[in-house]
Amino acid sequence: MAGGRRGPLLTLLLVAWVAAAAAAAEAEAEAGPEQAALPQERSLVRPMTASNWTLVLEGEWMLKFYAPWCPSCQQTDSEWETFAKNGEILQISVGKVDVIQEPGLSGRFFVTTLPAFFHAKDGIFRRYRGPGIYEDLQNYILEKKWQSVEPLSGWKSPASLTMSGMAGLFSISGKIWHLHNYFTVTLGVPAWCSYVFFVIATLIFGLFMGLVLVLISECFYLPLPRHSPERSEQNLRSEETHTTEQLQDVEEEKDDSNEEENKDSLVDEEEEKEDLGYEEEAEEDEEDSPAAGVDEERSGALREAQEDEGPGETEDDAPEQPHPAGAEAAEDALRQRRSQRADAGPSA
Repeated sequence: MAGGRRGPLLTLLLVAWVAAAAAAAEAEAEAGPEQAALPQERSLVRPMTASNWTLVLEGEWMLKFYAPWCPSCQQTDSEWETFAKNGEILQISVGKVDVIQEPGLSGRFFVTTLPAFFHAKDGIFRRYRGPGIYEDLQNYILEKKWQSVEPLSGWKSPASLTMSGMAGLFSISGKIWHLHNYFTVTLGVPAWCSYVFFVIATLIFGLFMGLVLVLISECFYLPLPRHSPERSEQNLRSEETHTTEQLQDVEEEKDDSNEEENKDSLVDEEEEKEDLGYEEEAEEDEEDSPAAGVDEERSGALREAQEDEGPGETEDDAPEQPHPAGAEAAEDALRQRRSQRADAGPSA
C-alpha cells in the first residue's frame, strides 16, 4: 500500500518540474530578442596605460587612480561615469588608471592613497583633493579652481626624469608581485618557496651587476703599470735620500751658524778686553801725570835761576841736569804698551 501511494506522488512531482522548466525556457525565449535589441551603454572613461599615458600631456584631463578591491573607489564609479558623459560639454577628457594593472603609472604619479584624482592642463599636473562627486568636479572645472592649486613642478612632475625612474621601480615591483601570485595561486607553490626563489634571484642579479660594473671599469680606466712595486721601492729610496740630504743641509747650516756666532763672540770679547786695556792705560797715565808736572815745575825753576845769574855762568858753570827717574819710567812704560798694541793688532 505504501509503495502504491508513493508512485503517483513521484510522477506528479516530475510532471510539475518539467512544466516549470518549460515555462522558464519560454520566458527566456521571449525576453531574449528584446534584450538583444537594447544597445549596451559604452563607457566614456578612457583607460590609461603605460603606452598611452602621454596623451595626458596635451589638452585638459582629469585622471582617477583606483583599484578593483577598493570600496571607496567603487563608491565614486557612478559619479566618475556621469562626469565623463558631460566631458564634451566641459571640454575635458576623463581617464582612469588601474593601479594593479599599471603599477608604473602609480609610481610615476606617486600615488599613496586610493582613490587619487589628478588634473592636467597642457602637461602641468595638479592634485585634486575634493570628494570626487559630480557637482564638485564640475565646479572645479567651470570655476577653474585648479588655478589656485600649486602644480607638481620640478622632480615631482610625472614627466620628469626622477619620476620616470620611480615608474620603472614600481613596474618591476608589480611584475614581481604578479610572479609571486603565479607561483602561489596558479602553481600551488608554498609562499616560503617563492620567497627563497626571489632571495636567490636577487643575489644572482647583484653578482651579475657587479661583474658588469667591473668590466665597465676595466674598459674605461687605464691599467696599472706592471712594475709598480719596484717603482714604489725606488720612489721610497729616492724620498729617503732626499730627506737625508735635507737633514744634512740643515745640520751644516746649524754648524755654520754656530761657528759664526762663536767668531762673533770671540771678536766681541777681544774688543771688550782692548777697551778694558785702554781704560787701564788711561788710569795709569792719570796717575803719572802729577809726577811729570812736578818735574816740569822743577826744571822751570832751575831755568829761571840760571837766567838770573847770567848767561856766561849758565853756559859754562851749569852742570848737566839729569832727567828725573819718574819721567824715564813713564816713557819706558808707554813704549812697552805701544809695542804690545802693535803685536796684538796683527794677531787679531
